[in-house]
Amino acid sequence: MIRGVHLEAQWRREALRTNLWVVPILEVVLAAVLFTATWSLDRAAYRGDITLPSWVISGTADAARQTLAAIAASLITVVGVVFSIMIVTLTLASTQFGPRMLRTFIRDRTTQLTLGTFVGTFVFAILSLVVIGPGSHGDLVPHLSITVCMVLVMADLAVLIYFIHHIATSIQLPRVIASIAADLSEAIEAGAGEPARAGEAVTGPSAAELHARLDTAGAPVPAPASGYLQFVRHRTLVRMAAELDAVIRLDHRPGHFLVRGHQLATVWPAAAAPEVARRFARAHITGSTRTLAQDIAFAVDQLVEIAIRALSTAVNDTFTALTCVDWLGEGLCRIAAHWHPNPVHRDESGHIRVMTAPVSYERLVQRAFEKIRQAASGMPAILIRQLDALTEIMAETRTEQQRHVLLAQAGMIERLSRESVTEPADRDDVHRRYLGLLAVHAGLAGRG
Repeated sequence: MIRGVHLEAQWRREALRTNLWVVPILEVVLAAVLFTATWSLDRAAYRGDITLPSWVISGTADAARQTLAAIAASLITVVGVVFSIMIVTLTLASTQFGPRMLRTFIRDRTTQLTLGTFVGTFVFAILSLVVIGPGSHGDLVPHLSITVCMVLVMADLAVLIYFIHHIATSIQLPRVIASIAADLSEAIEAGAGEPARAGEAVTGPSAAELHARLDTAGAPVPAPASGYLQFVRHRTLVRMAAELDAVIRLDHRPGHFLVRGHQLATVWPAAAAPEVARRFARAHITGSTRTLAQDIAFAVDQLVEIAIRALSTAVNDTFTALTCVDWLGEGLCRIAAHWHPNPVHRDESGHIRVMTAPVSYERLVQRAFEKIRQAASGMPAILIRQLDALTEIMAETRTEQQRHVLLAQAGMIERLSRESVTEPADRDDVHRRYLGLLAVHAGLAGRG
């Protein structure tokens, strides 16, 4: 239950983070609050209630208007130029990384903070400009506000320099790949599954019995909207099923594309299906894109996409593909050791109420290796690195079933090497790595 709350909070954070407007709006609000404070002090100084420090900028109303107008105009110009350059850069980068990689740059905090800092300073300068006017003791000039605006401009220059450095480094492929691998690690930790707690209630029919009832007497629940299934609120579904004394089996998992009106879930008993269908919209979220909150395969697919693009004849970047294989191997090591998602969700009395079909370990291994292997025909360097990654994953496995999945992938790589690699010495190198993997497997089997 605690993990379910964490997953939902993670999804909300991800949804808020993957945009370019939340952080800038917050900074604009902070700029308005800051101006309210400085304007209050300026009015108090104008009335003679306080005396401003000597370092506060002084001058006439005309000079203040010219200064603030110049600041506002230059800021909005810089924002337009800098972010136009950024969009062009990202457009060019997307041709190499793939269009789905743009999400990584949109959710980048430095980009959001830079945009917010410039827009916030622009709003502060405009607010300071519009309050300049005649008063009972001559022209009212917000000297403190102008001084603070100049400080913000200096901060903007520092932010601009850092932003240029950040963009120049963040579009480098190793950084992009490492960032996606970090997202994969977070998704693995979030969806690792909870061990059964001592004393936890377990009652009612088994999962196998319920699957049989759902197959023979269940009723379908149609998808209310088309799009990618992004998030499922399992706690909401459990409460709903408990109220109706029903069992819900999700026939799709996050990352699958739903077609409106097509089957999304199955409910038993069938009499509960209409009510479940009516209330199901509150228990899931669909959208136009996939997200990482409950879709661990999405990060794997992103790394695979970069790798197969790198191996295409148009790009021909073997080293980028090698980097992707390294990080995929690292992620699958974590999956083999720590990722054990729970396919059933029980209510407080211990009855199974929701049944899911999480992506399997076997499927994740297949997604991570098969497309890259197919694109690497005749490329011993990639085949060797894939066998090295499989050997590292093998050392982290816990069951013979997991090892069998890895052996199957290694066997396909070995056969591809014999069929596509023309140089005998290269084939021997691949074969030696394959024998090394078999030796590791034999050692683990002997201990098991």
